[in-house]
Amino acid sequence: MPDRPLSPNEKYAALVAAAGYVPVALSPEEYIQLMPREWRVIGPGGVRINNRTYDPRDLVPFRRQPSGAGPDGRLWEVHYDPYDISCVWVRNHHGTGWITATWRHLRTSPVPMGELVFDRARQVLAERERRKPDEEAVAEAAVELLDRAADGHGERPVRRRKGSGRAAERRDRKVVGRTRATSQPAWPCPETPAASQALPAEPAQVSDAAEEGEELAKVEAKRRW
Repeated sequence: MPDRPLSPNEKYAALVAAAGYVPVALSPEEYIQLMPREWRVIGPGGVRINNRTYDPRDLVPFRRQPSGAGPDGRLWEVHYDPYDISCVWVRNHHGTGWITATWRHLRTSPVPMGELVFDRARQVLAERERRKPDEEAVAEAAVELLDRAADGHGERPVRRRKGSGRAAERRDRKVVGRTRATSQPAWPCPETPAASQALPAEPAQVSDAAEEGEELAKVEAKRRW
């Protein structure tokens, strides 16, 4: 095929067919780097990702500290797994490697879950209470949602408006089904530290955007000082 133009994928397929390949498992470092990335400030309560707080003891020395990396040198690189919200990984810009940050409410919610279940529980509570639910309540509601789906039709953990029962139950079953299908990844992933490594939960609840803005201002003021 020397005279035939090939795309990169076609060239790869031709070489694999001719020479074969050796499958190599991802290393923990490679696994983390393939996860979605956000740039976040490390505030006094830890790191906030998608309305959840991650605050291990290893992050304490870096609270309100600029990273010295990223777009403006203030934010820290954070990677997370959408199918497992038990922890996130913060790049140690002042050293090497990654800091595994466990979810503050990992004790409350020991059941494996992803973004889908957490967001669904948050939506249900917001519709019921007509206000933004706190993080601990969402964690408990997410576990109840998984338990109720596992037990079949039983007592509902939350009350919904009339006329939305069956549709809501169908959405719940879909969310739980997708969560179960993705709860065991087909590739090796870094181990999650024990929940005991997380610091005790704090009652304050601030939106991600508001908290991020306040902490950025404090980090910038500290850097200028």
